[in-house]
Order: sequence, then C-alpha cells, then structure tokens
Amino acid sequence: MATVGKTITNSETGQSYKFLQTAKSTNGSLLEMESVYNPFSKEPPLHYHPYQEEYFKILSGEVTVKLGNEIKTLKQGDELYIPPNTNHAMWNAIGRPAVVNWKMSPALNAEYLFETVTGLANDDKTGPGGKPALLQLALMANKFSDVFRQAKPPFVIQKMLFILLTPFAYLSGYRAVYEKYLD
Repeated sequence: MATVGKTITNSETGQSYKFLQTAKSTNGSLLEMESVYNPFSKEPPLHYHPYQEEYFKILSGEVTVKLGNEIKTLKQGDELYIPPNTNHAMWNAIGRPAVVNWKMSPALNAEYLFETVTGLANDDKTGPGGKPALLQLALMANKFSDVFRQAKPPFVIQKMLFILLTPFAYLSGYRAVYEKYLD
C-alpha cells in the first residue's frame, strides 16, 4: 500500500515514484508523487484517464509531452494541466534525469496500478520496457479501467477483448493485483 514517503522504482523503465500524498492521506481526493524520469526514457503508449485530472510541475530537467498529436517540451518551472479523457504521454528525451511533481485528482486506485506494474517489472514478470504479458494486461485493464486506458484501440474493443481473455488469465495464474506489491 502506498504510504506517504514510500518510494518505488521500476527496474525496467528506471522511473521512480515517491508518494507525497496518497488516497488514504487525502481521503481519496489526491495522489501526489515526485517522479524521476531517467535520461532517454522511452515514449510510453498514448493513454488517458477517464475520471482524473493531472497536474505536472517540472522540478528539474525537462520532459517531452505528447497531447493528442501535439508534442511539446516542458522545462524546469513549467506546469501542465491535463483534463480527464485527454490522450497523452510523457517521457525524458534528454541525457539527464527529469524530476516531476505529479498530482492526480481524485486519487481513485491509481497508486495500486503504479505499485502493481512496478512490482511485476521488479520481479521480471514483464516484457521489454516493463509491459505486462497480454493475459496480465487483460486483468489489470479491467481492474484499473477507471484510472488508465490506452488510447488505441477504442475502449469498447479493449473491453470486449479483455473480458474474453479474463478466464484464460485466471486459469493461467494471473491476478489483477498482487498483495505482495501493495505492502
């Protein structure tokens, strides 16, 4: 479980998350993290958050942001607001770390998604770049569809595919979350 002050680091991507405020500490209103993006991090898949807004402030370094089809560079001191349902991706395209203050409101269960993905990567249960296997992804996509959705294919197609894959995922021993990653 995310607690104030806890830091997790994804061994595949190198990205770290320090929890400054959690769902529990804010009665669900906010998740605030300080995240470090390693130099030359990979561009993540375009995604959106259907019920959450995000606020970013670049504390040091710079990050590249894709908002829909627009790409911009944010530098130290820059701030960015991303409303719900806005396709976006963020990464570090330069040769020094970038530190970002990152707020998600409301918190919902986003911290569990970060902990689960990080735990799977650290246990070497993801592919290159930290992406979970398809059956694992199916369960996580169902569990966390209120906090994270990939931009493509359309959500209705994703939902149908992942529902079809769910029984196979459970039969294969996968779970949507693992208690050991939430400790």
